[in-house]
Amino acid sequence: METSPHILIVDDHKEIRELVAKFLTKDGFRATTASDGKDMQKALGESKIDLIVLDLMLPGDDGLTLCRQLRSESAIPVIILTAKDEEIDRILGLEMGADDYVTKPFSSRELVARIKAVLRRTQALSSTPEVTDGENLYFAGWKLDMAKRELVSTDNVIIPLSTGEYDLLHAFISHPQRVLNRDQLLDIARGRTASVYDRSIDTQVSRLRRKIEQDPKDPVIIKTVWGGGYIFTASVTTK
Repeated sequence: METSPHILIVDDHKEIRELVAKFLTKDGFRATTASDGKDMQKALGESKIDLIVLDLMLPGDDGLTLCRQLRSESAIPVIILTAKDEEIDRILGLEMGADDYVTKPFSSRELVARIKAVLRRTQALSSTPEVTDGENLYFAGWKLDMAKRELVSTDNVIIPLSTGEYDLLHAFISHPQRVLNRDQLLDIARGRTASVYDRSIDTQVSRLRRKIEQDPKDPVIIKTVWGGGYIFTASVTTK
């Protein structure tokens, strides 16, 4: 059991957190509960937590504040719970760094499915270290100057990139030759800025292809994996 994922449930309603802990335990997870931010910090100090289920409406520091604090100091995945079925609450939670959200009332099966999906996504990403800012990286004849955030062609022409395009290219270069789905690309890019939220991943990929592919309609560097996402096929080197 010690190797099973450890989930921390943070909710001020005792019945909800105990019920969530009960069905998570039945599904093979380890579960710890906390009623507020102080209890959450205590639990984090005492145990290794693999994922936090965090209610937005809490006494003291609310869930958004706690999520922002968590993101400033750790990469523990967060699923937010909200009783408000309003888009602004979901967007704010995601922009603060949450990995997913579930709206109350929710089914136990839905929450377990979301937890498993987020854990699969984050564990897959953590197995490949990201490249270091400040390096010059080379792929398929291109150079990405990460100190200047510039893309340079083989004939030494600087190709302008928007912030979102740069973040997406950085995400691909950090995980070359691996299939990344849209959620994974958002996760990686969100760790840098929230700008990719401004447009869909597919739109950003299309724009990036127009800048780096010889034939954007028949791409060879950023290829679509049907039903899976995208793969950056080029080898990446530092010289």
